[in-house]
Amino acid sequence: MMSSPESSIPDRTTRSLDQRLDAIARHPFRAKFHLRGRDQATAELRGPSTMRWHAYDLVAKRLAPAEPYKDGKQTPYRGHPVFVAQHATATCCRTCLQRWHGIPKGRELSRAERAYVVDVICRWIEREVAGAGTSARHD
Repeated sequence: MMSSPESSIPDRTTRSLDQRLDAIARHPFRAKFHLRGRDQATAELRGPSTMRWHAYDLVAKRLAPAEPYKDGKQTPYRGHPVFVAQHATATCCRTCLQRWHGIPKGRELSRAERAYVVDVICRWIEREVAGAGTSARHD
């Protein structure tokens, strides 16, 4: 019997998101990603609500379908803060979503799962923007 989509949604509290992001950031590949240059400026200038709207839109189009087009290659590495955040948070493709967040492949993401993915992306961007004023990064 398949579990319901709602049963696979990790906790969305800020503390649990921070703990998950810290764990993912310990992976050498994920730790390399940071907002820089134009992506940093875009996140700062557009603000959190616009970043959230963009994240919802990109997740809905590129990640939420049961079998996303070009899954595993659909997320560019730069060009928008959300793209960078997706790689940093392992929300870039359905394989990473399953491996790192426990959200199964092969079915459309539920509304709650989409909201969780957007929360993860936006929390990472928020942390990056907040850390932009510090000279040393905590890698």
